[in-house]
Order: sequence, then structure tokens, then C-alpha cells
Amino acid sequence: MSLGDIAGMIAALAFVVLVLRMGSVVGKAGKVLDETRAGVREITDETVPLLREVTDTVAATGQQVARLDTISSNVATMTTNVSALTSVATATVGRPLIKIAAFTYGVRSAVEVRRLKPVNKAGGRS
Repeated sequence: MSLGDIAGMIAALAFVVLVLRMGSVVGKAGKVLDETRAGVREITDETVPLLREVTDTVAATGQQVARLDTISSNVATMTTNVSALTSVATATVGRPLIKIAAFTYGVRSAVEVRRLKPVNKAGGRS
């Protein structure tokens, strides 16, 4: 065996070792890819029902918002009606009460002024 044959044999053995190591790395990468595929499948299996639930929740929320819109509209109408009723009550009851209060104040003031004036000896008030 010549020196070239020994060098070729060493190179062939190194190549075999290199191929075996590369095969193990590729095998490990394949296992990693299998685990990744299983993880993605599991995530997909869990995500689809979750998305359905989210869709149902959003639809229910939309219905509740529509109900709140109706309630808000009714409250606004009711507020307008109460305001109009208050205006009518003020016009009907409030103004006459103010006039009566002013009249009674005037009468009380006149009576008090009359009471405080001194009496003349002739029998009248001065």
C-alpha cells in the first residue's frame, strides 16, 4: 500500500464520518420539524374553536350595543318629555304662585307700614 492509498483511505473514512454526522444532524432537524408540525397542528386545533367563540361574542356584543342604542334613544325622548312637562308645570303653577307671593308681600308691607305710623290726637294716623 502506498502513501497515496493510505491518504485516500483516511479521506474516505473522514468522508464516511462526515456523512454519518450530517445524517444525524438531518435526522435531528427532521425530528424538530415533526415537533414543530405537531405544535402548529395543536395550535390550529385550539385556535379554530377560539375564533368561533370570539365571533359569537362579537355578535352578541353587537346585539347588546343595538339594545343600548334603543335604550339611549328612549331615555333621550323621555328627557325631552320631562323637560316639556316641567315647562308646562312652571307656566301653569309657578307664575301664579309668584304673583300671589308678590301680592301677599305687598299687603304685609302695607299693613306693617300702617301699623308703625303714630296715631294723631284727633283719632287718625299721621
